[in-house]
Amino acid sequence: MSVQKTIQDIVSSHKVVLFMKGDKRFPQCGFSSRAVQILAAAGCTDFHTVNVLMDEGIRQGIKEFANWPTIPQLYVNGEFLGGSDIMLEMFEAGELQSLLAE
Repeated sequence: MSVQKTIQDIVSSHKVVLFMKGDKRFPQCGFSSRAVQILAAAGCTDFHTVNVLMDEGIRQGIKEFANWPTIPQLYVNGEFLGGSDIMLEMFEAGELQSLLAE
């Protein structure tokens, strides 16, 4: 199975997916930690994380999948939203909470 197909399957199988360094219990970079904190602040406790440090194919493939060069990357209902900076902007505007509540 191709990396792109694997990523598509992950994104399609979960309402909220965060591709990050580490996991939600132990983020391994500041941006990934901030993304987890933003989701928690938005009231999202049930989200799937993918540790890109465990699979170099996923780590590179996710950048191509979304045409986005950085990690973390958040997907909600199969749609790419952005990284931690965009997540913070959406949270501050109340958009992230609305999207997650749907």
